[in-house]
Amino acid sequence: MNEAIIVSHVTKTYGRKGRTPFSRWRGNEAPVKALDDVSFTVGKGELFGLIGPDGAGKTTMFRILCSLLLPDAGTATVDGYDVAKEMRDVRCRVGYMPGRFSLYQDLTVRENLEFFATLFGTTVDEGYDAIKAVYSQIERFNDRKAGALSGGMKQKLALSCALVHNPSVLFLDEPTTGVDPVSRKEFWDMLVTLKERGITIVASTPYLDEVRRCERVAFIDGGRLQGIDAPDVILDRFSHVFNPPPIVQSAAVSQQPTDHDNVIEVSHLVKAFGTFRAVDDITFSVRRGEIFGFLGANGAGKTTAMHMLTGLSQPTSGTGTVVGYDIRTQHEQIKKHIGYMSQRFSLYEDLTIAENIRLFAGIYGVGDKEIARKTDALLERLQFTAHKHDLVASLPLGWKQKLAFSVAIVHEPGVVFLDEPTGGVDPATRRQFWQLIYAAAARGITVFVTTHYMDEAEYCDRISIMVDGKISALGTPDELKLRLHQPDMDHVFTYLARQAKRSD
Repeated sequence: MNEAIIVSHVTKTYGRKGRTPFSRWRGNEAPVKALDDVSFTVGKGELFGLIGPDGAGKTTMFRILCSLLLPDAGTATVDGYDVAKEMRDVRCRVGYMPGRFSLYQDLTVRENLEFFATLFGTTVDEGYDAIKAVYSQIERFNDRKAGALSGGMKQKLALSCALVHNPSVLFLDEPTTGVDPVSRKEFWDMLVTLKERGITIVASTPYLDEVRRCERVAFIDGGRLQGIDAPDVILDRFSHVFNPPPIVQSAAVSQQPTDHDNVIEVSHLVKAFGTFRAVDDITFSVRRGEIFGFLGANGAGKTTAMHMLTGLSQPTSGTGTVVGYDIRTQHEQIKKHIGYMSQRFSLYEDLTIAENIRLFAGIYGVGDKEIARKTDALLERLQFTAHKHDLVASLPLGWKQKLAFSVAIVHEPGVVFLDEPTGGVDPATRRQFWQLIYAAAARGITVFVTTHYMDEAEYCDRISIMVDGKISALGTPDELKLRLHQPDMDHVFTYLARQAKRSD
């Protein structure tokens, strides 16, 4: 038998859409079919992609193949073992790396590895040969807690944990979400090495360059298998999903704000932890209504800088103002006049859409009468009026994303900070999100955004790229490409990031 995985007519239905053990029943949830009569095979030693938009059913399929969920109908085998009837055999043969890495943040690198090795009845020493190629890159950080690792290092640790028992099949559910482009390329180089060892790999990813590194891909949408073929064939056949037309800015958005109207001003800003300078003497300004991209590899200092700008951390030295308030002495005022959206959205899943809007408007100090007006207007603008009583837990990822951004600016702040807001989101949904960003900028809201999608970097008015705690380049996308003689922002980012000297 040459197939490592055989999926035959698998169906999985969740009883009530969005129900969790802590959800409130409102009577309007309906059963949802996550997988609907799906069949495909994966050859032994194949690097296979499982792709599709958010909510397509990819994660449900991964969990079934890892024997963590039972299908309602159909069968699936991994290495010849039935995932429903021979769970123990399946689990001994598979490695699983979910999107959130599943690391224990308070355990060290070594402690995480030892824990996962124990789960599979082995030791790190016994499994060392299986993880050596990956683990050797982070072994010197054995005593560092997982929560203190950069995204790229967490990625390598999670992969080591998934490989420590020497599995024959590896399942990777969007393993590079939230990881910078250089680390992503290095990760997929590691996968090619694992494939050469005969390991079968099934991976999902929203990044088109990663899709193209697979030998074959299966495209799932709405729980149904829409096609399976070579990557370029699938990407071309379903180009409306994976390659939507580029966004064209309106004239109002494209106009550059005046230089004297700065909303953010930073001068010689430093944040040190002992002798380590996470942010090392950065100076820049951001204008009103500007879309400002704040880029850098994992560990470059972006998050530390954003924490200072949003009032969550105090600088070691240097000065800065945000919407006119001093980041050293007026951080509480800053918090009242900005919006913030993280990659995890920070919505309350057990509240309805309307309840989330009213809650965040109240938190931001909007008056009761104005809250009612803004709630109705926002529901209409997002076309959510008919769904205002739906629990947030029941919403597709793209809806949650749009709602989270909208509540972050419901009080019309001077600046909204977006920390990787589109991580793990499909291209069509990301395009819709950026249309909301343009509309906010057109109203005079400054957008300060971090992203690891280099096509999104092209949408920014100006871009800063951090390397080793410093701003290595600053300018418009076209200026940076011209100055550094690179064809696109992906090459610009890679060129600069590879000049980093300090280790994670």
